[in-house]
Amino acid sequence: MENKRRIVIKALSAAGAVSAVGLSPAARAQTTQKVDPKDPQATSLGYVDDTKQADKKRFPKHEPAQMCSNCQFYQTASEKNKIAPCTIFANKGVAAGGWCSAWAKKAG
Repeated sequence: MENKRRIVIKALSAAGAVSAVGLSPAARAQTTQKVDPKDPQATSLGYVDDTKQADKKRFPKHEPAQMCSNCQFYQTASEKNKIAPCTIFANKGVAAGGWCSAWAKKAG
């Protein structure tokens, strides 16, 4: 649990640095490198490009309605590619229909 908190804190720190650049969310989505699901951080958080592929045994509380696009860490995606920066992954892009164990419902 401590390791997950450390990852989240580092990701949020990186997000602040990138936000200072001043790019619009649409511009960030178009220039964002997509996170590799095999990346060590992505693997540790169980990231998948499709929420339906989440490991049910490893993450029994996962629900199919949980996906990156309705997570508080997901930034605005361009309609063209359905990929947007995620503050958990240091603003690397994630799929709108993806999921990871850091998922938290977007306010509103």
